Amino acid sequence: MKPTDYAYHLTNYLGKYLPGILGLSTNTISSYRDMFKLMITFYETVIGIKPEKLTLKELTRQRMEKFLEWLEQHRGNSISTRNVRLAAVHAYAKYLARVNPDVIHEMMKLQSIPFKKSGKKIPEFISIKAMTLLLALPDVCSKNGIRDATLLSIMYDSGCRVQELCDLTVSDIRLQNPATVKVTGKGNRTRIIPIMDSMAKLLKQYLSEFAFLSPEKNALPLFSNRSGNKLTRKGVTYILQKYFAQAQEKNPGLFPKNISPHCLRHSKSMHLLQSGVDLIYIRDILGHVDVKTTEIYARIDSEMKRQSLEKSKKITPTVKEPVWQTNKELLAWLNNLGN
Repeated sequence: MKPTDYAYHLTNYLGKYLPGILGLSTNTISSYRDMFKLMITFYETVIGIKPEKLTLKELTRQRMEKFLEWLEQHRGNSISTRNVRLAAVHAYAKYLARVNPDVIHEMMKLQSIPFKKSGKKIPEFISIKAMTLLLALPDVCSKNGIRDATLLSIMYDSGCRVQELCDLTVSDIRLQNPATVKVTGKGNRTRIIPIMDSMAKLLKQYLSEFAFLSPEKNALPLFSNRSGNKLTRKGVTYILQKYFAQAQEKNPGLFPKNISPHCLRHSKSMHLLQSGVDLIYIRDILGHVDVKTTEIYARIDSEMKRQSLEKSKKITPTVKEPVWQTNKELLAWLNNLGN
């Protein structure tokens, strides 16, 4: 069967253009691929066009808007996730307009679909006290406990994203003073993050326990599952949720209702800021391209301080009225001053 123009261009886009021309990371390309899987599912189940029959002429603005609506209503995507999918549509439309001028007009229509506005979501984070309780829960006397303690601790101490944690290899860890971890983030950008001495000691114990100290083990994933494969985001989330449930039982007032790996990243950022660390350094640790992204933590911290001040205003001090306010002659003199 001869492939359609949609299949031909999509194969070139995912297989050649994104990795070869743009040099995007495997994780980014996977995100694009997920969007196209959803798009193909939408066309087959909602529009009634089978994947092998899908052509570029079917990529109209009207149908893309229905696709985005379907993502929200039937797939349960949040507005931010919906906008991420739309960004992928925009990028593909821009590519198609360049390589196939016959569809440039319709592709310009796709690029003009606006992103949906949403309220700024305040990042969820927990206090230092709550984090200390959470990180102390794994039993470091057992092999799995050492792994879990190391995993949670380095995720917090480095402030890395969950996928960045999964992608860590043994060679990314430096135990010599100063101890660091090399993190590879979005766009294959790497950053070197210093880690605390206590974190370095825990890492050394972990590497020794799992026989990772020899040079031939450098290419292995730092954290793996029972099959020996690299730990996935779901696996990391499962480990975090397990100890989170225990922490809630011990002190439910310290924790929110839910937690995610990203919460540890937000928590590290807030704790650094509250300790007086400059936003520029926090930006570099988190791997943000622009410090404006990091400024959200400063705004949250300012809002927390404002709320504390508002609460303090409710406490009415019993202070006597100043004498000059009850002295009519003095008030008259002040009012006439300068006249």
